[in-house]
Amino acid sequence: MSGGQEAAPFDALRGRLQEAAAEFADGPDALEGILLGIVDDVDRAVHEPLEIFPVCHHSPASAVAMARRLREKQPKVVYLELCEDMAPLLAELRNCRLPVAVQAFASEVDGFPAEWAPLSVVAPITEASAEYQAVAYALDTPGVELVLVDRSCDHVFQWQPEGPRPAAEPDGEPGAPAPEEEAALHGDAVGVEVGDLRPRFAELEEFLLHHGRVRHWSEWWHQYVEVPLGDSDHDTYRQVMLLIGSLFRRLAPGDPGRVRVDEDRERYMWTRMRQHLAATGTDPADCLYVCGAFHAASSVPEFGVHGSDTFEISPPSASTWQYGLIPSSHAAIEAQFGLAAGSVSIAATQWAKNVRRSRVRPFRLAGQAGDRKLPKAARALPRVPDTEASDRLSGFLQRPPVLDRLDEEELLGWSVDVVRAARRNGYLASTADAIAVFETSILLAGMRDRARPTPYDFQDAAVTCIEKDTVPGRRDVRRIVEIMMGGDRIGQVGYDALPPLARDVHDRLAPLGLKLQQRGVQRALLDMASKPELKACSDVLWMLRHLMPHGTARPIMGERKLGEQPIQESWDVALGTHQRALIELGYEGVSIEQVLEQRLRREAYGPQATTARVLQAVEDATLHLRSRRLADELGNRALEVLATERTVDGAPEVLRRVRRLLAYYRTSEPSLPGWIGSFVKTGYAHYCTLLPTAFTDEDATVRQVAATLGFLFGMESLALSLGCDRTQLELAVAQSHPEEPARVALLWAAQLQLGRLTRAELRTRCAGLLGNPLVVPAYPRYLSGFLHALEPVPQLADFVVELVSDAFAVLPDPVLLPWLPTLIGTLRSGGAELAPLLIREAGRVFPGRLAALDTWVPPWAVEPAALLPPSAAPAAARGAALLAAHPAACDALAELLGCEVTWVVAESGPGGAVLAARHPATAAALAEILGA
Repeated sequence: MSGGQEAAPFDALRGRLQEAAAEFADGPDALEGILLGIVDDVDRAVHEPLEIFPVCHHSPASAVAMARRLREKQPKVVYLELCEDMAPLLAELRNCRLPVAVQAFASEVDGFPAEWAPLSVVAPITEASAEYQAVAYALDTPGVELVLVDRSCDHVFQWQPEGPRPAAEPDGEPGAPAPEEEAALHGDAVGVEVGDLRPRFAELEEFLLHHGRVRHWSEWWHQYVEVPLGDSDHDTYRQVMLLIGSLFRRLAPGDPGRVRVDEDRERYMWTRMRQHLAATGTDPADCLYVCGAFHAASSVPEFGVHGSDTFEISPPSASTWQYGLIPSSHAAIEAQFGLAAGSVSIAATQWAKNVRRSRVRPFRLAGQAGDRKLPKAARALPRVPDTEASDRLSGFLQRPPVLDRLDEEELLGWSVDVVRAARRNGYLASTADAIAVFETSILLAGMRDRARPTPYDFQDAAVTCIEKDTVPGRRDVRRIVEIMMGGDRIGQVGYDALPPLARDVHDRLAPLGLKLQQRGVQRALLDMASKPELKACSDVLWMLRHLMPHGTARPIMGERKLGEQPIQESWDVALGTHQRALIELGYEGVSIEQVLEQRLRREAYGPQATTARVLQAVEDATLHLRSRRLADELGNRALEVLATERTVDGAPEVLRRVRRLLAYYRTSEPSLPGWIGSFVKTGYAHYCTLLPTAFTDEDATVRQVAATLGFLFGMESLALSLGCDRTQLELAVAQSHPEEPARVALLWAAQLQLGRLTRAELRTRCAGLLGNPLVVPAYPRYLSGFLHALEPVPQLADFVVELVSDAFAVLPDPVLLPWLPTLIGTLRSGGAELAPLLIREAGRVFPGRLAALDTWVPPWAVEPAALLPPSAAPAAARGAALLAAHPAACDALAELLGCEVTWVVAESGPGGAVLAARHPATAAALAEILGA
């Protein structure tokens, strides 16, 4: 933009910059173009009919200048650079304690890559920010309209290139400690901010940091922008911020994607403002446009109220967006936007100083949560007429920096406070350390050409003088200084601003008498025997434990199982700490029951669904929702998933959950649900088919094969009653030919259960293994198989005790000792079922006293004849001697049944199969069939 009547104020500055470019550059073209272009950008923005107010995000200087300008100009319309679809939530800020973040959330995406889901956008708002001043003014001033003009949250992702989301560039020192829990309050959301103002030219930022003698960008901005602009007038602030924005814009590298998004955002905002002006007929002189300084110095054709209208706004995608407020914190803002640790807390402290020094009354929403003292109602001030813009840049750039005098009282207070805080955190600090910190702060400030130590100088001095080799407590000195300077202030969303689900949770947990919005862990004691109304609170806590992150609701005493009624419970509740997760839960439904049902369905019908997971969903639906309808639906889904599985990987979990569900239905229902009968019937045939393959499959573990046999033998009676054929199982076992020792032991146990192998034959086989020197090294693996066989054949407990005893007695130490960890691991993995069986059986077999151990003989080592009692000796004649001697009972029963009684005297000859001898025809026919 060349000269003219309106450009006259900046002609002198142009001339001086042109002379400087010719003197310091090799040629006037490049540098002159940049410097004069910056002045043109400032001139263009200053003379725009719609006043542009450039800001930097979370800048105290911007906030003070904004409050001052709003009271002077009193605009009727405030245009704000913020996602336009977030506007309805801004009124709820008065119910929150800042900082909080406005969030848009989409759990199911349509039109975006599936790996991006869920989509989340947050816009943090602090009290020391220009956007909050604009919002508070517009919402509490009658007749003022607040219009958000930036792209919608849907367009944030529409304009984002496909691929991984870009992370914020960190503004800190390498090797910094990992962020604390408060830094993760925003999760993995994409952050949007009003006024992103940081050099995009790496060499420029490095040059500024080096010559400014600072460590990171936040410190440079505080020293060379925040402090000088803190007391400046409106015109000076505005022109300096425009200059900085134009400088960073013209020296930005040519990243086509980022430049395109920035320019599209500017086109979008100016298009929305012109549409609003045309629709309402508002005079641009009565409006104020609040945007980042980077966007204020724009050169797009759509810039200004008289810009072109060629930009077309694309329609939003079909994704469904939910909106709400979530708690934020200074650490979360720093982590979100790559700021140095503690910079937002220092900015909050600087904001308070600027307010006291400038005596500007800031705007604050009426009834704002967290107020110690409610502000007085601001009386209406006369509107200050706009004046002709004049050149304030020349004076600002030529004026030497104002040396802020040393405030010894403030620095002494900091030094004493940091020593006191360090002692509380375990450091051996003393008064001498306070003096050293004081003097070192002045020394560091002098080395960095500063008359007054900044908070960053003081932090370095404290670390130098107090920090030791090791940190004695949880916090180091750097973190102690950050807390002392204002701490990591954590916001809170008020009850009225919570979504319906979160309010419902608070209402239902009210009988506990806890401060649910308070951060930290609180203990809740539920005595449901004396207070039955607490049963509803217990239901809510168990559902929250299922839905919320770990630690939100943690049971200390009590458990919930199928068929059991709780009497007393104790809980650790941290609902205030996990408020963001509770709010995001409200995006999925209006009650936790609805959300839980949706998640159970999603788990059961998802692509990664397995039979075990679906059965777990059935159990959760029965346990938490008590919904027979949902349990039946999910049960039928489990039947479908089971039919598609081709391995026995989930057999242990399937067996455990089916047993639990069967036990519950048998004790609480008059009849079994139809789905579980079909599941057992289908599962019996399914696992019979997979059994031969599982015995030889190298990927299948011994535990999984044992669980498969456990399902077949444990569910056999129910399956046979439903129409299954036992021949399927017999054929499956006959077709199994394992080679691995543990699986061979499992096969022998299955043959024993089916009656194809006797106990004596099995004992003979195991004795042969111990007698074969070539097989002895592998004998522990056979024992492991028999241990797993207790799952399908628990009757083998006494035999397993016998085998383990023989192993300890016979196996050499080089073979036995390496096997002991395997034995312990096997018992631990299946300890809930296997260990009690072995312990009970061992207690029955082994002597109860130590003295009896010397003369004790194992039962399996005694001859079979010696085990028979005297009454079991063969008799000359056998018969029902007791009934013949006392026939009265039989006679009475026969008379009751109407039968005629005839007693036959037993012969004294030898007994035997008398019936077969009297009727030999059947035996003869069988012998003829067998070819005997």
